[in-house]
Amino acid sequence: MTSFFLYGPPGSGKSTLGKALALRLLVPFVDLDAEIERKAGLTIRDLFQREGEAGFRARERAMLAFVAAQPGERVVALGGGALLDPENRRLAEAAGPVLLLKASEEVIRWRVSHQGGKRPLLELAPGGGDLLNELLKNRAAHYDSFPRQVDASSDDVPFKVEQAMVALGAFQVRAMGSGYPVRAQPGGLAGVGAWCKAAGWTGRVALVTDENLAALPALKAVMQALARDSGATVVPVCLPAGESAKTVDSVQHLWREFLKGGLERGDGVLALGGGVVSDLTGFAAATYLRGIRWAALPTTLLAMVDASMGGKTGADLPEGKNLVGAFYPPSLVLADSVTLETLPESVFRSGLSEVVKHGVIGDPVLFNQCAAGWAAVRGGDWDALVRRAMAVKIRTIESDPYEKGVRASLNLGHTIGHAVETAMAYALDHGSAVSIGLVAEARLAERMGVAEPGLAETLRGVLAGLGLPVELPAGLDRAAMRDALMRDKKKAGGLVRFALPVRIGDVKTGVAVDPALIAEL
Repeated sequence: MTSFFLYGPPGSGKSTLGKALALRLLVPFVDLDAEIERKAGLTIRDLFQREGEAGFRARERAMLAFVAAQPGERVVALGGGALLDPENRRLAEAAGPVLLLKASEEVIRWRVSHQGGKRPLLELAPGGGDLLNELLKNRAAHYDSFPRQVDASSDDVPFKVEQAMVALGAFQVRAMGSGYPVRAQPGGLAGVGAWCKAAGWTGRVALVTDENLAALPALKAVMQALARDSGATVVPVCLPAGESAKTVDSVQHLWREFLKGGLERGDGVLALGGGVVSDLTGFAAATYLRGIRWAALPTTLLAMVDASMGGKTGADLPEGKNLVGAFYPPSLVLADSVTLETLPESVFRSGLSEVVKHGVIGDPVLFNQCAAGWAAVRGGDWDALVRRAMAVKIRTIESDPYEKGVRASLNLGHTIGHAVETAMAYALDHGSAVSIGLVAEARLAERMGVAEPGLAETLRGVLAGLGLPVELPAGLDRAAMRDALMRDKKKAGGLVRFALPVRIGDVKTGVAVDPALIAEL
């Protein structure tokens, strides 16, 4: 897979954060300076005194090259000047993302002053003036050139770990047993074969896709990676595309293809595609031979930020969406934002409804990014958008893995949205239905006194600005929609339970809605 490099000025807290981050991600931690000391049998201070900065930098370059070449994931804390050498920077950035830790000069000065004898470059630099100020000034442009940055001034390590995970696109979901890694890595599909090998998936691996993926680069990249690095026998399986294929018949087709391909309990399944592919594949994996391993490789924005995570798998019935299924977490979720470049514009827009939803649930900054409009989002940093939206869902599912309480907030917009989809026989795509549902449920929340006044109009403006539909379709059979609502899987005690927005960043779950209000929809 990859390494995650932490870089920044002396005193920015790379080692402290690195240890905590590695523990959170369940990967090894490497302190490059400590490794240099271990190999040399001397402290960094002694190396500077004996060999000068040039000698130390040569050792640093060799150690970085060694660490970067190792297989598997790790968190690496780099010395404050390790990437001043362009070749060192090339080595690190080729091996994984580099996160720059920023801190105020006052904070750095305090930290350095309490770690006497550990900063040889500051001790040995000529001039006799304010050596720290001089170092920070000389390196300011260099440090600013790294696109991934977090403010490390705070002493709140858990908070900084959360910020680092978002910036690096590396998460470890702590839910449903031992949990599972989630990664957002541009170009990451090229590492799928190596991951399979490291995870012990070296027998048979079923690769499930749909007809839309057949001619796209993502399928070729995964096939090449598996052939090159995994050592596994690949069993290709193709599904029809679209929500209409999300049926028990499709699950049965997967079971039979797994059986025909010779998959055993120790084998694995990769789901490459959108939300329909991951839902069906996860459910088939949960039930085939009473459960085999699976991993999600989402290729749509909607699947990356929502459908692939959380372990909710299943299929639709003619009576409604997701009425059969299971909680069955994947072994890995790997989102490669490069695949978004191949999406039709309509599919990309559709996924934005889930991004907006996550902003409403728990990230006002993400919501405001979406409020900037279609042109700003389409021309912006898609990978950063994915990482931020992922973080909201991960925080939510970690706090409530099996949807007993707060996780129900992720159903925001979906109760009415699913009913619209069902009533229209899935002629409307899921993201568009969720967009309509978000506005309709916000209006419902305002009528009930749950939401602050004007929230529905705010949501309507943001979603319309992204080119998404915001009103119930003119040809919708409203009676069929209300019937579908009353069969919603969240119904309890004869009442449909909604997740309703209160304000941006706040959602109330388990809200029972009077059937009379539903009858007015």
